[in-house]
Amino acid sequence: MSSWTPLLRQFQHYLKIERSLSENSILAYQQDMEKLSRYMEKNFPETSPTQVTLQHLRYFVNSLAELEISEYTQARIISGIKAFYRFLMYEDRITEDPSQLLESPKLGRKLPDTLSYPEIEKILESIPLGEPEGHRNRAMLETLYSSGLRVSELIDLKIGNIYADVGFLRVIGKGNKERLVPIGKDALKYINIYIEEFRKHIQPAKGHEQYVFLNRTGKKLSRVMVFLIIKKQVAAIGLEKNVSPHTFRHSFATHLVEGGADLRAVQEMLGHESITTTEIYTHLDRDYLRQVLNEFHPRK
Repeated sequence: MSSWTPLLRQFQHYLKIERSLSENSILAYQQDMEKLSRYMEKNFPETSPTQVTLQHLRYFVNSLAELEISEYTQARIISGIKAFYRFLMYEDRITEDPSQLLESPKLGRKLPDTLSYPEIEKILESIPLGEPEGHRNRAMLETLYSSGLRVSELIDLKIGNIYADVGFLRVIGKGNKERLVPIGKDALKYINIYIEEFRKHIQPAKGHEQYVFLNRTGKKLSRVMVFLIIKKQVAAIGLEKNVSPHTFRHSFATHLVEGGADLRAVQEMLGHESITTTEIYTHLDRDYLRQVLNEFHPRK
C-alpha cells in the first residue's frame, strides 16, 4: 500500500467530520491530492508525504503548467495541498509546513455572464406551464433569482424550511451553516401553486418526502437536472450566454448592488463567509459606472 493512502484517508475523514465539508468539496480535495500523490510516487518514490519539501511541491506545480492545466485549476489544487499540510501540522505529523511558501498563480477576479432583469423575465416567461414539470421549473427558477441560492441549497430545500408567513427560507449552506434568506412574493406564489396543485400528485420516494422539488420518480432533483432545465429555457429564447444555476445567483447579487443594497446585507443573503468574496460585485458596479461616464460625460 502507498505511504500516501492512510494519510489521505485520514485527511478525508478530517474534512468530513471536523471541517463539515460537503461531499462535492471532499471529492475535489481527494482528486487534487491524488494528483500530487501519483506525481510523487512516480518521480520521488522514496519520499513519504511527511518528507515532502517546498521544492518537491514546486516541481509538481511546474508539471501542472507543462500539462497546460489552467491557472484556476492550478490554484484550486494548491489550495488542496495547503489544506492537507495544515491537517498534518494539526495532527503533529510534521513540524514545518512545506506548502506555506508555495505560491498560487495570480488570478484576475472574473464574474461569469450576468443576466439583465429583462433576460430573467424572458427565461421565466418561456417556461411552458402546460407541461407537467412547468410549474415546478418556474418555482425553482423564481426561487434561484429571488433568494440567490446555490444550486445545492435549492435542491436540498425542504418544505418545513419555507416560512411563507414572514417571507423567509431557512437554508443549509456550505459547511452545514444555516442562514435565513428572504424570498419574494412571486417566488412564494409559484412555490405554493407547485406544492398545492402539482407536487401532491407525486408519490415521494422514501427519504425524499420533505424535499420541495421532486422529479417524476419522487426523488429530489439533481444538480445536473437543474442545469439542463436552465439550458433548455435559455435555448428556447435564443439567448447566447453561458447560463447556469449560478448565473441566477450572480444576477441576484449584481442587481442588488446596482440598486444600492448594503454590501453586508448581500453578504448575509449569499452566505459568504468573507466580505471580500461579496466585494467582487462592487467591481462590476464600478465598471458600469465607468461605462456610463465614458458614454455620457462631455469631458470623459
